[in-house]
Amino acid sequence: MKRVQIIAEAGVNHNGDLELAKQLIDVAASAGVDYVKFQTFNAKSLVSKSAKKADYQIENTKSKDGGQLSMLSKLELSKENHYVLKEYCDYKGVKFLSTGFDLDSLQFLYDFGLQLFKIPSGEITNLPYLRKIGEFNKKTILSTGMADIKEISDALNILIEAGTNKSNITVLHCNTEYPTPMEDVNLNAMKTIRDLLEVQVGYSDHTLGIEVPTAAVALGAKVIEKHFTLDRNMEGPDHKASLEPEELKDMVTAIRNIELALGTGKKAPSQSEMKNKTIARKSIVAQTRIKKGEIFTEKNLTVKRPGNGISPMKWDQLLGTKATKDYEEDDLI
Repeated sequence: MKRVQIIAEAGVNHNGDLELAKQLIDVAASAGVDYVKFQTFNAKSLVSKSAKKADYQIENTKSKDGGQLSMLSKLELSKENHYVLKEYCDYKGVKFLSTGFDLDSLQFLYDFGLQLFKIPSGEITNLPYLRKIGEFNKKTILSTGMADIKEISDALNILIEAGTNKSNITVLHCNTEYPTPMEDVNLNAMKTIRDLLEVQVGYSDHTLGIEVPTAAVALGAKVIEKHFTLDRNMEGPDHKASLEPEELKDMVTAIRNIELALGTGKKAPSQSEMKNKTIARKSIVAQTRIKKGEIFTEKNLTVKRPGNGISPMKWDQLLGTKATKDYEEDDLI
């Protein structure tokens, strides 16, 4: 079975500081994730002057002033820093990934050599953006927060018509509330996407904790994305809904355990439990003393452990036959 791909979303949790970004890479590599993902954008190309902050952004930045443009301008990664972080990821043994939020950023990431493109939930209705990624014909991940099934289908069709093979696309179920209330997670929608659109699926998580992404793997997610931070108490829009370093490690461990636990789907005794069959199962034994030639009945036979004698499944066949030897109580027949 192909291994679940785990994307640790650093996003803008570096707070615009290159050294913090490197520390996030350290944490991601130590946790054993497959990718550490940042965000590539030009704030002026991404949002207008009038764009307001979301409620969670106001709460987490402790400020209503400035709007999105002011907030995001402080969180940009320079193009030069992309090369520094990519080199550092290579050194630490984790794959570098970044989400582009505008057409120029997409082109930069393509020229940069990115082999996997991640479409954030907010761009699922952005036709020019989707078409440009589709033209790249690269591995593509599509997040679907705030979208209904028709919008997801439309976005898929744009990507495919532009040139990306459907087999290269993974669709992530997602809810964009930070943090997402448990009653709004709706994990079963991931299976609906898979079955209706016949596409590989995964899950991008914004809940608190690690239970939901772990459960998503049990339900068939092939990609898991989760925000992480150095410290949830840091100031910034996404820290509060992010995992801290030890929690990220715990999530990776839980996901890898679930992968192992899912197995092949074939129902048969495992190698580890074979030794328990004779201990836990039962055999037909003598309930009383039985003499040779005596008829076996429900009064002189019973069923007890261990299971290394005649199986109780042969009970009906044994009743009414004659004993071929003497038996003491509890002797295996």
